[in-house]
Order: sequence, then structure tokens, then C-alpha cells
Amino acid sequence: MRLMLDAVTKQFPSGRAVDDVSLTLGPGVVGLLGPNGAGKTTLMRIITGILRPTAGRVEVGSHDLSSRAGRAAIKRTLGYLPQELALYPDLTGWEMLDYIGLLKGIDDKRARHAQIEDLLERVGMAAHAKRRIRTYSGGLKRRIGIAQVLLGDPRLIIVDEPTAGLDPEERMRFRALLGSLGTDRIVILSTHILEDVAQSCPRVAVLHHGRIVYHGPTGGLTDRAAGQTFVLPSGVAPGDDVSVINASSAIGGVEYRVVGPRQPAAGRPVDPTLEDGYVALLQSARNHDHREDPQIHAI
Repeated sequence: MRLMLDAVTKQFPSGRAVDDVSLTLGPGVVGLLGPNGAGKTTLMRIITGILRPTAGRVEVGSHDLSSRAGRAAIKRTLGYLPQELALYPDLTGWEMLDYIGLLKGIDDKRARHAQIEDLLERVGMAAHAKRRIRTYSGGLKRRIGIAQVLLGDPRLIIVDEPTAGLDPEERMRFRALLGSLGTDRIVILSTHILEDVAQSCPRVAVLHHGRIVYHGPTGGLTDRAAGQTFVLPSGVAPGDDVSVINASSAIGGVEYRVVGPRQPAAGRPVDPTLEDGYVALLQSARNHDHREDPQIHAI
């Protein structure tokens, strides 16, 4: 299985959401990162065939999504979890999965029910499967959404903020599940939780203003902040030329962890994390925007 995007662009009346994106993915888990409004959801909807690109080409395996036959074929091998999942509140979790299984073409009742039983166990929903969805918490609804993604053993899985609403134990379970899925299929994980990416994704792609500004190993993104990550001692306030990653209480005041192109006078260098690298990359991308067009405001 291979996913190929060639010069994909999506233009809306309000502006260009995806701008000349070229990307090739093979089996494995890749994190899709970017600030709000970067074009992540639009790009995922193009890959699923929900949106047609204004320009460019998308191929999944041997299927070209520019054709009706290609879009129909990819939907039979796709698992998609949008950020806002529409569920039927009067159905039970079991009934919802049975209905989705029928829509996915799993016509053999015994095979479909066996899949549902297995998935309910894998996402920790076996004890809640016979309850009406309207009684579910946000976390339980998310778990049912994850189960419906996996019905039919899809070769391409796209999940948008899948761990939103999950407690830490559920998040760890889902990250382990993602890791097991990425051995023989393409999994795209879009999230703002960088810990999920660090734990689950060997590779990452970062969008900024609709363009890919990084695609490569997750460790390579961390390295973007090498020599740019510092801790300021208590009593020293960060300047305008750095981004504050976090602040922590310390004897005598607050310590700041910051990322910036130059070492502050009182700053102590520290090893970067993925979050530091992500911030350093966006700093660089925004500075490039300003050099190209001084009217662009930082987001």
C-alpha cells in the first residue's frame, strides 16, 4: 500500500487551505501536525475522497481519487475517525458497530459479529456495548469511534484527534493499538498532543499555512531545536525573541523553558524535546513568511 499526493492544492473563496502539497507515504504510523488553520483537516478530507482538490493528484495504492471508481474503491479500504463523530444516540454501542459493519460491506453476519466482539475488547468497551450511546461519556463515544474505524480491517487509517476526551490509561491503550496497526498499513494520526506523536509515530509531517514544512523522522523534528532550547533561572523573565514552552515553580520564583535562535544571557542550554523542535520549526516558518510578505501577522 502506498499513498501519493502530487502537487495537491485546495482553494476556497476565503483562501488557499492546502498549497501544493506533495507527499508519499508507505506502511507505518505518521503524525500530522500543525497549528489550527494550517490545513490538516482539509488535507485529510481530500485523502478520504470527501473533498476534491482544486489541483493535483491523489493515489491510494492503484486507485486514483480523481475518478468515481477510485473514490469508491478507497472507501472500501479506509478507516476514518473525524474530530467530530456523528453517532446515533438511540442505538447501543453494539448496534452502532453492527450498522457500520453493514455499511462497510461486511455481509457475513458471523464474521461481522466476531469482528465487533474482538474490537469491543481491544478498545475496552465490552462492558458498555449494550448501553444506549446517549448515556456514554465523551471518552466512551471516542472509543466506539475508534472501534468503527477498525471494522473491515482497513489498509488506510486516518484519525483526527483520536485521544481527545480519553483518560491517560485509555490514551496509553490507544497508542499501543496504533503501534500494532502500523506494521502493514498506513496510519495518519492528526493531533495536538505531541506526547502521542512522540510515543506512536516514527515519522511526522508538519503543515504551516497549507504547505509541508517538515516531513521525516520524528527525531529529526526534535533536532530542529538543538542549540535553541534553554532554561531561564528564577527571577529572569523571557524576552520577546523567544517562545515560552512552559513555566515551573522553583525556589525564588519561576523557571521558564524557552526556545529561541540565540542563547539568553542567563539561559542554560538543555536537550530539546519534540515540543521544542516543533516550536522551533514554526518559528522558522513564520520568520520566512515575514521575509516574503511583511504584511503577514504571526498566528
